[in-house]
Formats: sequence, structure tokens, C-alpha cells
Amino acid sequence: MTEVRAHRRDAPRDRRGRESLGTHCGEPALEVLESGVSDIPFAEGREGGEVAPVGVDGSRGAPRRKEQQEALDVGVRGSHGAEPDSADRRPLLRTAVVLAALFVAFGALPSVAHASQLVARNTSTETLAVSEEGKALLTFHSQGRLQRVLAWGALNARMPSSARPQAQFRIDYSGGWGTYRRPVWKTLRNACGPYTGPQLPWLVAACTTPDGSHWALQRWRRHQANFGLPPWKSGHGAWELRLSHWRGPLPRLEVWLDWSYGGRWHHLFGRLTYRGRPMHGFATTPDGDPLDRFGRVLYLDTLDSAYGPGWRRENGFVSRNPDGTFCYGFVPHRTRTDETRPPGHGRRYRLAVSGPGVTPDVMWEGPGLHDFRPDDPGDRAYEARMNELQGELATGSKPCHT
Repeated sequence: MTEVRAHRRDAPRDRRGRESLGTHCGEPALEVLESGVSDIPFAEGREGGEVAPVGVDGSRGAPRRKEQQEALDVGVRGSHGAEPDSADRRPLLRTAVVLAALFVAFGALPSVAHASQLVARNTSTETLAVSEEGKALLTFHSQGRLQRVLAWGALNARMPSSARPQAQFRIDYSGGWGTYRRPVWKTLRNACGPYTGPQLPWLVAACTTPDGSHWALQRWRRHQANFGLPPWKSGHGAWELRLSHWRGPLPRLEVWLDWSYGGRWHHLFGRLTYRGRPMHGFATTPDGDPLDRFGRVLYLDTLDSAYGPGWRRENGFVSRNPDGTFCYGFVPHRTRTDETRPPGHGRRYRLAVSGPGVTPDVMWEGPGLHDFRPDDPGDRAYEARMNELQGELATGSKPCHT
């Protein structure tokens, strides 16, 4: 068993001058959970929390240098907003034409998922109303009580910037008393009509206002135990109620599948963008939790894997600065209790992310690949093209290991 220490998230521009370990061998279990939270959070804050140290099974004899894959981290930059990715679209368009036949043969055309602010956990009977002034009234039951929550003051998402904060709602859990010293909920008149926006995952309630903007409530289990383990701490499996408000296009989550280390492991990669520009944070904790509201954790689930039947949480990882890319290898892991977990590749995968800003949550789902066949010319050609595509996507970060 090869010991792999918890990696640092300042790479690839590590201020201490050393490279951190990567997703395949050192990606920690991003069990993101605010400490001491209740079912009604007063503020969500950044995506951060406890991370479990993990290890990688080295029993199959791969050299140690091979096992320590390239760092897949959010680097610390002083830029004031990401550059548009139009410059890399031209070669990608040319590549897309060449890749088309291989993608169709493998059923691997990139799927696009058409992220929000945490309001409460473990809710029921949720309803949504929005006034002409743009104040949303959320009504629901939580902890055995009826809750009336006001939210306002945010639309869409700002591009990554170290100069100004990300968009976020102002939230009054007293229904107006805390802000206006009166029960605003009693007099709020709904001006939000039938929802006319795009299809969303985990949708609870949604509506469209006269100005053409959309509001939505989504409810899903963002925090789960990694590596297919059953819940082992408070908060695992909690249903999060998340609110969004947007106008125009949604975040775009592109995902491809291939293999890594010459076909030894199953592998997933892609990028997260919004209005054509990369979505990423600027700094993380030593264990990989984002330190700002721009950073987003992507949550990966696997279906009918070595963990057992049904959907299980595999792991979490961030999109990278400055290009919004990500990649993940399905390799063995060792848990904090020294249990070795097998590679979690499965029959299907789904990848989800919340945010950016107050835009709706994203989910991608697609079928897994078969095991790599080194004697198959089709497999070799497909892998070669996927490796080339990964290099083209990584316009500022290090390419994934191939």
C-alpha cells in the first residue's frame, strides 16, 4: 500500500515551491459540510469542510512516480476575471469534426447539463412566490416547524474575480421582521407566473417573472460519504433546499470519458463554464476546499460499481484555475479507517455542481466505458484523441495524466 499524503491546493503555482499530488492518487474525500450547522443555515458561506485523508493501492507495481499524478488544483492568481475562451474554440471546433466518428462509435459525444444558494436542509411542503419588487418568499416545513424565508438582491453569477465578491442573496429567515421590522410575508403578493425556463434537475418549484427572469427551488443530497461508504457523520445524506435566480443562459458542464495510465484506470474529464468563460475559484485549503465563493466542488456519483448496486458517491473535486477544467481517475483509495476501497468505475455516472453565483444547479449523466482493450485499434485511436482533447481544454492548467 503506497502512502499518499493529503495534497495541497495551491498548485500548480504553489507558493511553497513544491507540487501537490493529484486527483487520481491524492484527491481527498470532499465531504463538504459547514461545522455545527443546523437545518436552517443563516448563511451558506464558501463551500468548505472536513476532508478525509486517502491513499492509493500500489500493489499492482506501478512506479511511485507514475502513481503521483499531475496536480489538478486551483492555483492562486491575481487576475481580475477570467479571459474569454474564444481563442481556444477554433482548434476545438476543428478537433470536433475529426472526433465525431470516434465519439459516435463510443457513444461519447459531450453531454451538456443545463448550479444556487443553500437555504435550508431536510425540508418539505416547499412553495415559492416572488413579488413585483423581486423579493422571493419561500415557505416550507423544517424541524417540525413552518418556516417563511425572504430572499432578494442577486441575479445570475459574476465572472471569477479577486476584486469583487460573487453574487449572493440577502436572506431573512424571519419573513421580514429582521430586516423591515414587520412581517413582510403577510402582505407579499406573488407576481411570478408559470415557469418557462429550461428543464432543471431536482426541481421542487419554479416560476418566471414579468421581466423574463426565472426563480427556482432545487432539492438534492449534495453531501454524502465518499467511495460508496454508508453515512458515517452528521449531515451525510441531508436534503439541501437551494434557491436560484437567473436570466439568460445556464452554466455549461461538459464531460468526456476515457482511460488513464495507458488504459489501467477509467477516467473522466471536462470543464465548467458560464457564458463561455471558465468557472473556478482562486484559493483552497490544504485539503482542497474552496476558500472563496467562486470555487465550486463537483460531486461525482457512480452506478452499479464495485461498491454495490445503485448510485453511490465516488468523490468530489474542484474545477481548476484558470480554465475551469477538471479530471478524475477511478483508482483504489484507502479511507481514514485504513480500509481499502476498490476502483469505483460503474455502468453510468452523474456529475453535479452548485452555483456559480445564484444560477441553478447543474447535473450531467452518461454511460460508462468498457475496460480498455489494448489490442483494439478503435480503443487506441479513441484514447489518443481524448488525450489530445484534454491538452486543448487545459489552456492554463496542467493536462490530466494520460
